[in-house]
Amino acid sequence: MASISRIVSKDYNFKSSNAILHRPRYDFALPNHVSFGKRGCFSSDGKECLAIQSKLFCPGGVQSLDYRSSKVRCQAATNVPGDVPTNANASSGMSTYEKIIETLTTLFPLWVILGTIIGIYKPSAVTWLETDLFTVGLGFLMLSMGLTLTFEDFRRCLRNPWTVGVGFLAQYLIKPMLGFFIAMTLKLSAPLATGLILVSCCPGGQASNVATYISKGNVALSVLMTTCSTIGAIIMTPLLTKLLAGQLVPVDAAGLAISTFQVVLVPTILGVLMNEFFPKFTSKIITVTPLIGVLLTTLLCASPIGQVADVLKTQGAQLLFPVALLHGAAFFIGYAISKLSFGESTSRTISIECGMQSSALGFLLAQKHFTNPLVAVPSAVSVVCMALGGSALAVYWRNQPIPVDDKDDFKE
Repeated sequence: MASISRIVSKDYNFKSSNAILHRPRYDFALPNHVSFGKRGCFSSDGKECLAIQSKLFCPGGVQSLDYRSSKVRCQAATNVPGDVPTNANASSGMSTYEKIIETLTTLFPLWVILGTIIGIYKPSAVTWLETDLFTVGLGFLMLSMGLTLTFEDFRRCLRNPWTVGVGFLAQYLIKPMLGFFIAMTLKLSAPLATGLILVSCCPGGQASNVATYISKGNVALSVLMTTCSTIGAIIMTPLLTKLLAGQLVPVDAAGLAISTFQVVLVPTILGVLMNEFFPKFTSKIITVTPLIGVLLTTLLCASPIGQVADVLKTQGAQLLFPVALLHGAAFFIGYAISKLSFGESTSRTISIECGMQSSALGFLLAQKHFTNPLVAVPSAVSVVCMALGGSALAVYWRNQPIPVDDKDDFKE
């Protein structure tokens, strides 16, 4: 699912004029009579360069502007020379394969519903993906996310400390406290309370990138937030679970940290290194990873449901309310707090990041490090609530226009 960032970025209208879209690049030296200013590109006669039909501009629109070397870097394949990609021409520039992947990925909620139905009524169809295979599948998703990242993405985090930092705090402060408060207020049993707290302490889920794309949020920021919370999970998830749930049941914080390191951090770093040092090899792999990612994500959502199907049939209604309340409150609070400092697009992004997390990781950790099987049940329910709640919110926001004068809180 992480690989969707490679697809959706083609249909995302970056606000910054010098936003770098990772595409094949071609450099063109500018003639002496052409210059760049903060408001655009102008020739000596005062006309904007974008209005000039010249071979200076490649057929893909401006990819980035290098003021120091006076070069224009362009991306390949567009329909209108010199135009910055818009939703229309970006979509038309997609290959048939990429359009299929985009469609399959944006229908993620449908696959979750189908997986839920299969998991409850035909568990044997998905329960073969047990702990070991589940670990491999989740690790592959983390690897696929790493393959879409570069060292430059981490430098972008440093250029946006406040924006990314607020998202990180929302993920690891607001959400865990909500999980603890809901569990105590509703007086859930110790195993279920622990499971709810555990899933609330998990990092952002890759599905949040898709929801952000649908909601007209900032996809680039969403990917960075997911990356930061994923890397931070090696410390934050076991630490917060120990602090908040340690009084309820024994919590093996060291074991949680080791598992998180193995399943999340190692594959992600491996993917980044492969992308940096073996770009040609990586470019071949990432043509396949989106499709595999869609299939794996569906299985990783359906398998937890199938493995706790009996419990869901008998106690489903009781478990649904606290988990749905957790996600709903996280979406609302994340948005409300963000609006105090940020624009609409960034606020939508932080809200979705706050409300959607890696429930599959929570399920895996619950299975491996807690003896009571009920600890894993909230994570299984969370898979459904997260996907449906996040998608419903994203569709609602898609029909709400972004203000023309919306603040640009993200530095490329």
